[in-house]
Order: sequence, then C-alpha cells, then structure tokens
Amino acid sequence: MTSSADWLAGARPRTLPAAVAPVLAGTGVAAYVDQAVWWKALLALVVSLALQVGVNYANDYSDGIRGTDADRVGPMRLVGSGAATPRAVKTAAFAAFGVAALAGLVLAATTAWWLVAVGAVCVVAAWFYTGGDKPYGYLGLGEVMVFVFFGLVAVIGTTYVQTRTWEWPALYAGVGIGALACAILVANNLRDIPTDTGAGKRTLAVRLGDERTRYLYAFLILAAAAAVVAVAAATTWWALLGLGFLARAAAPTRAVLTGAAGPALIPVLAGTGASELVWSVLVALPLLVLA
Repeated sequence: MTSSADWLAGARPRTLPAAVAPVLAGTGVAAYVDQAVWWKALLALVVSLALQVGVNYANDYSDGIRGTDADRVGPMRLVGSGAATPRAVKTAAFAAFGVAALAGLVLAATTAWWLVAVGAVCVVAAWFYTGGDKPYGYLGLGEVMVFVFFGLVAVIGTTYVQTRTWEWPALYAGVGIGALACAILVANNLRDIPTDTGAGKRTLAVRLGDERTRYLYAFLILAAAAAVVAVAAATTWWALLGLGFLARAAAPTRAVLTGAAGPALIPVLAGTGASELVWSVLVALPLLVLA
C-alpha cells in the first residue's frame, strides 16, 4: 500500500513555491492597476497548484515507465521506486489536472470563455513535458515551456482574470517569475546530467554541458533581478524591494557556480524555489499596499 507520506513526497512539495509565486505577483499587479478580486486570485492559486502537482505526478509516471528514474539521485519517485503502480500515479496526475480544469472553468465563465483554450493548452503542455512518444522535455525544450506557462501565462493570466485588461507590469513580472522557475529546472537538470545522458534524455543541461548550464543558472538569476527593475519602473519604485530576493538566491547561486554536483544540488532546488517566492512577496507587497 502506498502511504500518504509517499504520495506527498511524489507531489514534490518543494516545487510548490513555483505555483504560488506567479499568483502573488499577478495579484499584486492587479491590485496596483485596478483592484484585486480575491476569490479569483484564490481560484487562480488552485489552478496553479493543481497544475504543478499534476505535472509532478505526470513526470513521475512518464519517467518511471521509461526507466529514466532507475538510478535516481534526487527525491524519491513513486513509479521509479516501486512505491506506487504506474496506473495509480497516472490517475493521480489526471485527478490533479481535473481540479485545475474545474477551477479554470469557473474563472473562464466569469471572465472570458477563450480562457478555456488557454487552460487546455496548459494541461496538454503539462502532460507532454515527459509524456507521449516525443516528450519535449527530452528535446531540451523544458525550460522554454516552464518560462512560458509558469512565468508569462501564470502571472499575466492571474492579473487578467482580475482586471480584464492587458497590463505591462504583469509581463515584466512574468519574465521575473519565469526566469526563476526556469532556474529551478536548470538546477534539477544540472544535477541529473549523468543519469539523463545514460537514459537518452536530452535536456537543455545535457545539450549545453555542465559548465554552460551553471552560467545559464546565474544568467536567470540576473534576469529576475532586471525584471524587478522593470516592474518598479512601470509601477512604483517601492517595488525595488523585490531585489531583496538576491539575498536568498546568493547561497544557491554560489553553490552552482562553485561546482556543487549530485546530492549537493538538492538544497539548490529548495533555495531557488524559496528565492522565487521571496521575489513575488517583495514585489507584490508594495503594489498591494499602495493600491
């Protein structure tokens, strides 16, 4: 029997800040330019969290049946470890996607029906990251999709469902959140270069190699800092408080640039996720206060 602790571990709770952060940032922008609609913000949070959990279970299932997780360095995987059957994990993934779809339908019905198409694309992208015959995560495109969906779409979408208008600060915030979400994936794939290479998983890290992947991580941290400045220029200079995220990002960045490898990169994932959450809080807080 798979325990509740196993299912919780399989959901990879350390990745959940990447789902909370875009909703915080998008709601901060919505509050500043118009007025936050809190029940819509909460529904957007449900969508984001459910998609993140669904992606994690879907990756667990797809990588597990391919044998990619046979020699796992990172956190426990349900299928790869034999803790749960592939069918059960696949069912859990689609249950999470179903929760996201229901919350998304409510948002679409109360905002604009074309958002249903956006939601459908998000679910398809979540599944085919490692699912299907030619998963794009195995082709080095994972970071691109994370930037688009967990950065731009998540932040701009959160703002739009509350304001029903296009807002440039939401785009800038989406770039910052997307950069840090990518940094989480880059650190994860940097750790897995040896095992992914052996399994034929051609992630961006495998394609770039160890050294250039480390530089990419540092570049993404700098891009997130530049995005803080862009948000502040478009709203209020108090948003520059967001640069405080660099204090939290310093340790994981130092670890990456000084050659941390294997299990030593696991704390980098948590640290990068925490940096993304700090970014969103410190940027959103002045926007909410000054709304």
